Amino acid sequence: MADRGRVVTGLGDVDPASSVVCVGFFDGVHRGHQTIIRRAVRHAQGTGVRSVVVTFDRHPMEVVNPGSQPKLLMTLARRAATLASLDVDLVVVMPFDDDLRHLSPDAFVDHVLAGRLRAQHVIVGANFRFGHRAAGDVAVLNELGPQRGFTTEAVTLLEVEGAVVSSTEIRGAVERGDVERAARLLGRPHLVDGVVVRGDRRGVGLGFPTANVQTGRRVAIPERGVYAGAFHLSDGTLQPCATNVGVNPTFGGQDLRIEAYLLDWSGDLYGMGAAVDFRHRLRDELTFDGADALVEQMHADVAEARRLLGAHASGESRPRS
Repeated sequence: MADRGRVVTGLGDVDPASSVVCVGFFDGVHRGHQTIIRRAVRHAQGTGVRSVVVTFDRHPMEVVNPGSQPKLLMTLARRAATLASLDVDLVVVMPFDDDLRHLSPDAFVDHVLAGRLRAQHVIVGANFRFGHRAAGDVAVLNELGPQRGFTTEAVTLLEVEGAVVSSTEIRGAVERGDVERAARLLGRPHLVDGVVVRGDRRGVGLGFPTANVQTGRRVAIPERGVYAGAFHLSDGTLQPCATNVGVNPTFGGQDLRIEAYLLDWSGDLYGMGAAVDFRHRLRDELTFDGADALVEQMHADVAEARRLLGAHASGESRPRS
């Protein structure tokens, strides 16, 4: 379909057409979310209509109870792009404002599902809630749907390793530093987006220059420690890296930083958009007696990162940032 992979904000630019629709915030676009969305895509393809994912530009709690919203597994841009990559025809990002917040379940259905989207079939997770004060649920969709021309399908929540896959569960794993578990639930490594900024340049003097990635305030960042993963360059290529999340206690630091040492790479990254993923936790952040002890440990960290990531290079080429 012409719309395939298109991302729009709001419903104003959406052409009225029959759709299979799935709705949710979809933070992380984890394996459970993917199950729902792929079911919608299959159903749409089988019936010859378009598949649509409806998501929101901010966590509802940011509007309902500001300050209580959780840290997020993805930026909005990353979430929209990831949703679009799942072969859906259209991703609609709804601004979650006071007007949307106060819509009754009936009004939400009329405004979001039955209007321009002309939903024929709506697919949601079994725990989906919507409308003012979260008064709507799957039972309400089943009641309202026939009056608006759509059927409803509730997808049983996916379980992995004895636990329901949820954004909350994944956030907890990330914040504990259990990035391996987070990756199993997400279906890919946890990724943090940001911009490369200038740091103290202390790493240059130690022989391990790093790219310092500045993120947003509400981003879910792994527990302080050292990790092996990949640095996602702006051209789409990935470079293996060893990343420190911490405050540099050996040098009396206080500000939390994400500092990635790219293995076997050279270039200037300052000011560029960047992303770091986290695949293995190597160790806790430690305080060393001095620079020599720290450098010795950093050599060991890089060697372990190489082993875990399968990176085989000389280590002579390093980033200048």
